[in-house]
Amino acid sequence: MSVKKVFFSFLLSLSFFISAEGRQNIINLNYPPDKTIMDLDLLSVSTSIPPGSADLVSISVNDEEKLRFIPSREFECFSVFLALGINRIDITALKKDNRMDRVTLHVFRRSALVSEYRDAPSDYRKDYFHAKDRPQCAACHILEWSDIDKKSVNIATFSEEVLEEDKKAAAISSTCYSCHKGITSYPYVHGPASVWSCLTCHVPDAELGYSVKKPDTEVCFNCHLEQKQDWTARKYIHGPVNTGNCAICHNPHASQNPFNLVKPSWDLCVSCHADKGTGRHIIAGYVYSDSHPTRGKPDPLKKGKELTCASCHDP
Repeated sequence: MSVKKVFFSFLLSLSFFISAEGRQNIINLNYPPDKTIMDLDLLSVSTSIPPGSADLVSISVNDEEKLRFIPSREFECFSVFLALGINRIDITALKKDNRMDRVTLHVFRRSALVSEYRDAPSDYRKDYFHAKDRPQCAACHILEWSDIDKKSVNIATFSEEVLEEDKKAAAISSTCYSCHKGITSYPYVHGPASVWSCLTCHVPDAELGYSVKKPDTEVCFNCHLEQKQDWTARKYIHGPVNTGNCAICHNPHASQNPFNLVKPSWDLCVSCHADKGTGRHIIAGYVYSDSHPTRGKPDPLKKGKELTCASCHDP
């Protein structure tokens, strides 16, 4: 073998050695497993990072940095928001600006509202955190429910002003809060979630661990009795309600939108009724010649509000 070839082979070996030395499983992913399916937009991630092995951790989602932190303990947990479809989450450990390790996690966020995101790729699976023992998490978190996680929530008397102090106290005492506090960090919060009465909806001894009974209406109508009586007495019922899928339109925890809608009203409606978003509406020709607006006009019945589908239709 020539001297040049020997030297080139040595460089390759040295490169491999340096790479291996710099990537000795510094980051260990505890949860979730790779290629997981999520329905909600907020993902909690748990990692193990040996003390002293890195002085900075960077988190990127689909090549955009979302978070960075200085690791200070063996177990580091964080949350990131997910876009619809496949999210590639890169967790990078740095020391003195040198990359020591990188772990890549793929998560598919599905949506029943958008056809292209209803079904995940065939090699993706759902993973239910509470369906398995997590001894490494028990070192920092209480994983067993208590009576404080099921409080009486009466929607007829529920008052945000009166219960504000109760909410703060409930959050501190909740066994769920330390891991899941991010799910209520929105302007509009569902009553049980706002006082951390998680077991109002979640079943602690369910086979899949704290899952919710299906159909959704079986759970929702336990509190929303007035709506049940009103809606079921009507001749025409909106499809999601009729099939018991309240969570298609409403986030059961919290949302950026009134009524905990997963999207603003008009955007939500045209997710299914795409043809109505064009303005070629059912009563076109009666008011606006050949079309009828579904937004972009004042609501004639609600002063100061914009016209939406819900201006005319009861959802």
